[in-house]
Amino acid sequence: MIRHIDMKKIKNLVFDFDGTLVDTAPLIVATMQAAIGELGLEPRTDSECQSTIGLRLEEIPSVLWPENSEAKEKYAATYRRIFEILKRPLSVECFPGVIDTLRKLHAEGFRMAIASSRSHRSLQEYTDMFYLTGCFSMLVGGDDVVHGKPSPDPVIKILDTCGWNADETITVGDAPVDIMMGRAAETLTCAVTYGNGKEDELKAAHPTFMIGSFAELQAIVKE
Repeated sequence: MIRHIDMKKIKNLVFDFDGTLVDTAPLIVATMQAAIGELGLEPRTDSECQSTIGLRLEEIPSVLWPENSEAKEKYAATYRRIFEILKRPLSVECFPGVIDTLRKLHAEGFRMAIASSRSHRSLQEYTDMFYLTGCFSMLVGGDDVVHGKPSPDPVIKILDTCGWNADETITVGDAPVDIMMGRAAETLTCAVTYGNGKEDELKAAHPTFMIGSFAELQAIVKE
């Protein structure tokens, strides 16, 4: 399939954030478990919690506690409050090769953006913290669109606002919902296997490319 794609056309890259650029899983899972305990919700394993990374906070109760109306009402606000407390002592780091690769791609003229389920404010804080804000033309958080992943809306918002063409764009993410979002927006897609998604589930989403390290992205866009 790859040999039929004109990679010389690729000008734009849209990235997921959690599990793709930054390893936030320990912080997210710790926050989820604290929220579950405070609300007295039915316990969930760390693995079950991690499997929801990529969804908007408001969507998580419907996955983990579909019959619990109280969870749907209180979970997101409780999570956000606890996250603000835990994010200070529980630091997060970019995955290996992310910072160098992003800076190289930016220097080479590739245009980049982020489409995430976390809030716009949180995205801005993290990109500022890693001194990466200047690499991105646009940040789209879960609160910037009506419909989140796997809807194509986050990517379409970027394409429309920035004036990018879908066939010149690769959507990069670690979860099936990222690949589904990119495909629905008619971009090429690249799954990363080092994040929160399971490799067999990523394959089932039919990404255009799969990579095991972020630095491999450079080889793809230079084909």
